[in-house]
Amino acid sequence: MSPGNKASDPSTWVERYGDLLFRFAVVRVHRREIAEDLVQETLLAGYRDRARFAGNSSEQTWLVGILKHKIADHFRQISVEPTTSLAEGGVDAAEAQFDRQGDWRGAGANWPRNPEASVSNNELREIVGRCLSELPPGLAAVFTLREIDGMSSDQVCKILGISATNLWVRLHRARLRLKQSLEVHWFGRSDRSERG
Repeated sequence: MSPGNKASDPSTWVERYGDLLFRFAVVRVHRREIAEDLVQETLLAGYRDRARFAGNSSEQTWLVGILKHKIADHFRQISVEPTTSLAEGGVDAAEAQFDRQGDWRGAGANWPRNPEASVSNNELREIVGRCLSELPPGLAAVFTLREIDGMSSDQVCKILGISATNLWVRLHRARLRLKQSLEVHWFGRSDRSERG
C-alpha cells in the first residue's frame, strides 16, 4: 500500500485479498456462488469508495469490514422466512432439546466426550459447513451471525429485522436441525476410525 491514507491500486486487490475474502465469506454463507458474488460486490464497493479509505486500519481490514456489511445485507434479504411452527414436532419438541441457556440437555449417544478435539478436525469442519448449507437460509443466517460471528442477540435482531422471540425460535430450529444432521453425517458414520 502506498504511504498515507490512500488505497493501493485496485487492480491488485483480487490477487492480494481475493482468497482471504472468499474464505471469510464462504464460512459464513456456506455457498460458493453466493460467496463469490459477495466478494465481487465488496471489491466493487471498495473501488467506488477507495478515496474515502482513511488508512486508520490496514487495507485488508477495511475490505473485510466492507465484506461483513455485504454479508449482513445478504442475511437481511434472506431472513424473511416464516417462523410460526417448527418442522418435526413443533416448539415443544425443540424446547425439550435445550435448557434455558440454549445448551443441549443431553448429547447424542455417539457424540465425542471432547468436542474441542473434534472441532480441530478438518473433516468435521467440512461436515459442519455442509450441514449449515442444508439449513433454510433464514436459519443459517441466524446461526452464523450469532454462533460463528459471535454477534449479540440485539445485533442479530437489528440486522435481520426480527424480534428477540423470533431469534430464539430460529436458533432452536437451527441447533436442532444441525444436531440431527451432524448425528447422521458425522457421529453416525460407521467409517470413522475414532470416536471421542
